[in-house]
Amino acid sequence: MASIANITVFDGAATPVSHTLNAISVTPSDGLAGSVEALWREALSATPAYANVRAKVKMQSLKSGVVRVESEIVVPVMESVSGNNEQGYTAAPQVAYENRYLVIGFFSQRSTVTDRRLARQIVANLLGNVSTSVAAATSGPLPDAYDSLVAPT
Repeated sequence: MASIANITVFDGAATPVSHTLNAISVTPSDGLAGSVEALWREALSATPAYANVRAKVKMQSLKSGVVRVESEIVVPVMESVSGNNEQGYTAAPQVAYENRYLVIGFFSQRSTVTDRRLARQIVANLLGNVSTSVAAATSGPLPDAYDSLVAPT
């Protein structure tokens, strides 16, 4: 198994909160040659594992030769538990729903790191409502996966 590093990222709250996603695994996926999946999950002790923020990056070499890179971020939202019943029992909190964000890129084998970085940065600027020129981010687990067409190591 390849090794991956933890990811620290801020959320979009009015007062941003830092989330540390712990590296879980890097494994071959789908039984296809060149397909790799990397997983991360936040590890808040007061929250069940399934209710923590998680991230996945998956790289697949398609039969056409095109490389598909997918990143998925899942943010579970817990039920709000208040009060108890007549017997004094308070139910354990559960996940009410999950918000998912999925970004998929398809890259030609002929594309260069610069080509892929340009496309990724345009998407990032559109999502961030950035209409002015900003320097492309050239490091980090997702930029590395998209630009270099390699799974995070």
